[in-house]
Amino acid sequence: MKRLLTQQLIDWKQQITRKPLLLDGARQVGKSYLIESLFGQNHFSKIHTLDFLSDPSLNELFDDGLDPSVVISNIEVRLNVSIDIEYDLIFFDEIGECQAAVNALKYFAEKMPKAFICASGSNIGLLDSFPVGKVQMLELFPFSFEEFLMASGREPLLKLFREQSRRKSVHEQLWKILLDYYFVGGMPEAVVAWYEEGESGVVERSQKVKHIHRDLIIGYRRDLGKYSGKVNAQHIESVFDSVPRQLAKNVDDSVKRFVFKDGVEKKQRYSELRGPIDWLEKAKLVSKCYPIDSEPKAPLPVCIKPNIFKLFLFDVGLLGFLLEMEYTDQLAQKLSYKGYIAENFVQNELRATIGYPTYSWETARAEIEFIHKCKDGEIIPAEVKSGNRTRARSLRSYVERYSPSKTVKLIGSVGSNNQETTNVVWPLYYAQFLREI
Repeated sequence: MKRLLTQQLIDWKQQITRKPLLLDGARQVGKSYLIESLFGQNHFSKIHTLDFLSDPSLNELFDDGLDPSVVISNIEVRLNVSIDIEYDLIFFDEIGECQAAVNALKYFAEKMPKAFICASGSNIGLLDSFPVGKVQMLELFPFSFEEFLMASGREPLLKLFREQSRRKSVHEQLWKILLDYYFVGGMPEAVVAWYEEGESGVVERSQKVKHIHRDLIIGYRRDLGKYSGKVNAQHIESVFDSVPRQLAKNVDDSVKRFVFKDGVEKKQRYSELRGPIDWLEKAKLVSKCYPIDSEPKAPLPVCIKPNIFKLFLFDVGLLGFLLEMEYTDQLAQKLSYKGYIAENFVQNELRATIGYPTYSWETARAEIEFIHKCKDGEIIPAEVKSGNRTRARSLRSYVERYSPSKTVKLIGSVGSNNQETTNVVWPLYYAQFLREI
């Protein structure tokens, strides 16, 4: 199973000197597999892994201080190995379980910049302290649509996807895989199960994926209690459960702002729910999209209201599972749910490939699902339509008000000719290519 982030790890290794690399991301998105199997085994003589979650006693390695030479000596004794810092990779897995290991990254950056130190964590955003400026940060997300297509093994189709083909026969194949992706999502274990050889059919594979989704959700709920700290774990869980419910209230329309009174009983204001929402965001389980109700201008963060936002789930497959949607439901693409599924899909694609947070635009009677800042700095509208309709009153309203040089529609059909540069109409699965505009 290949991941696109592997190349950035290779680029890090090729630097003459380097800061420790810290890979952040939600639990079970494949961080350890990426560092050890896809990167480490192919680019280093040896990998020395310390998993602070499975073995809490490893914290003792830092009892003699945080000097890198002392830490490495302690690792050699503990693992009974010899470490060559010029050729070996040292991997601190689930580093958030050991604050001393997190603190030690600062000293590796300052005193041993030629060492290859990688770390991963699922609760980095929840740490009490962090060596700001002393690590190179990367974030791993669930499989994007491109990575899901890579996992299918269909190299000719992948090539045409990357070329943004508009051929109808290609669209039919890509659209089918997109609907598969809506059901499976991008959690690595679910992706492996879906494409696993030897399975007898779709029914068996879909059942296996559902079991994996169930186990993942159980694990995330368990983490809520373990890592919630001062934040009420029940409130975190209530907000988490409220996200798919609120998304499901949108019928073939733009996703609405998150309603606080629907999150936790007797809590009606952002100030009362800020803790649980921030916790879920830092744990990478939800993401925000900020609606702007005036002319979008750079810098976009000054146009938002911090207490007004949409909330999306980090994986579209888990979203469908929480709403008890079957594989046949995703294939049917009924009016009652296809809109918010598509919008959550685009949100996740933009977050993984372009940046975070995302932004939208709204007035009393018009809504544009996403606002995109182009390479030249211009801000343009990107409207999401899950069906094949290309007429859009909201987009027309935006154009009349602000006269952008180009617009983008992401729709449920093959779209327009790819030579069009002013009024771009793409199929939904090309959302990631907004980064090239």
